[in-house]
Amino acid sequence: MTEDFRLEITPETGQGKYSNLAVVSHTGNEFVFDFALSLPNQPAVVVSRLLTSPQHAKAFLRALSENVAHYENSFGVIEEREPRMTGSSTQTN
Repeated sequence: MTEDFRLEITPETGQGKYSNLAVVSHTGNEFVFDFALSLPNQPAVVVSRLLTSPQHAKAFLRALSENVAHYENSFGVIEEREPRMTGSSTQTN
């Protein structure tokens, strides 16, 4: 059973940040999600960093998978590009 909850968001946070690059890494205690903006001939700049527990990271993975499936059912299959790999982190853009 899902409990009802409210999300409050400040106007600044509600504006959001655009990201076209994500780097995911982890330690034994947390997952780190760095969202960055990558532009040609410039270093990528992290616009937001999220740290969360392994349990929340797994719940996020499930929620993201479900939302991608709903999106594809409504709008068609999302074409993928091959992600760039670096060390133990995964980058996608």
